[in-house]
Amino acid sequence: MILVMKKRTLIAAILILAILLAAFAGMAAAGVFEDAAAKNRLVPVYSVATEEKKVALTFDAAWGADQTRLIMDTVEQYGFKCTFFLTGFWAEENRELVKEIYDRGHLIGNHSASHKHLNELDKDSLASEIDSVNALINEITGETPRYFRAPYGEYDNTLIETLSSKNMQCIQWSVDSLDWKGISSSEIAEKVVNGLEPGAIVLSHNAGEHIVDALPLILLSIQNKGMSAVRLDELVYPDDYTIDSRGVQIKNT
Repeated sequence: MILVMKKRTLIAAILILAILLAAFAGMAAAGVFEDAAAKNRLVPVYSVATEEKKVALTFDAAWGADQTRLIMDTVEQYGFKCTFFLTGFWAEENRELVKEIYDRGHLIGNHSASHKHLNELDKDSLASEIDSVNALINEITGETPRYFRAPYGEYDNTLIETLSSKNMQCIQWSVDSLDWKGISSSEIAEKVVNGLEPGAIVLSHNAGEHIVDALPLILLSIQNKGMSAVRLDELVYPDDYTIDSRGVQIKNT
């Protein structure tokens, strides 16, 4: 009887050990796969590592155009320039304004043709979302956008690789003005000002509620900090760089 109990105890111990080993093996494998996935994950530019005191103000344009000239007027009053990311349908409906943005010295980026969730598209549809806007902007201004911002900030390796094949860079942001939430101008300004540091990229919208009222406060703060607001092509490195896991673009030395 004692021998039978010992055998049962031994079998139970072996089974428990087998279960524990399988669990640890699964956890280890998952960790390996997660590490591999992290290493292979491509990251857009969220901000730029720079000692120069400059930031980039960017405005996504998908709906509404009434405030666009006011934004340019205000930014220019401080001697600064900014970047507008345009959707294809917005650019088609506002061709003269697109040309004016370009003529006034501001930079134009690509914000996709239709503002869809791009990670749900196949490769051909994704390429069309990018190429059609590039062609339209080139037709209007004579220049092709070099920077792309994904709708909703959604990106994956396929998007970044597709952009790279077209000699374009995917741009996110390090400071969100939250102007799309309908918050007050003072709240917008506080949100942006608190995030201002050299190399920051600020997200706003040309039709954002209260963004025009917030801009003087933001621009004055940039000025008082001894900084300047520049176009993305005056901030982002075009080549010979690395991007760390946080999306900080670092110039190779």
